[in-house]
Amino acid sequence: MNLLILTVVVIMLLAALAALVLPNMIAAVVSASVVSLGLTILFALLKAPDVALTEAAVGAALGSLILAIAIKRLGLHNIHTSTDGER
Repeated sequence: MNLLILTVVVIMLLAALAALVLPNMIAAVVSASVVSLGLTILFALLKAPDVALTEAAVGAALGSLILAIAIKRLGLHNIHTSTDGER
């Protein structure tokens, strides 16, 4: 059980770091969703199913949808970054 919790926490930390450093905004939203889904799994493992369902609905689903819509409306989904600094 402790190994499973540790694995989920490590995945959440890696996804949070990926959300910070990824140049693609949609990929950053997906990484943030992975953090929310990991938190949902932790709540379920800690025997808090009502909190887990709320986190899954609000954090992973609704939060990701709102972020994706905001990125699309701001026009940030078309921005491409290159490795050599040119646009």
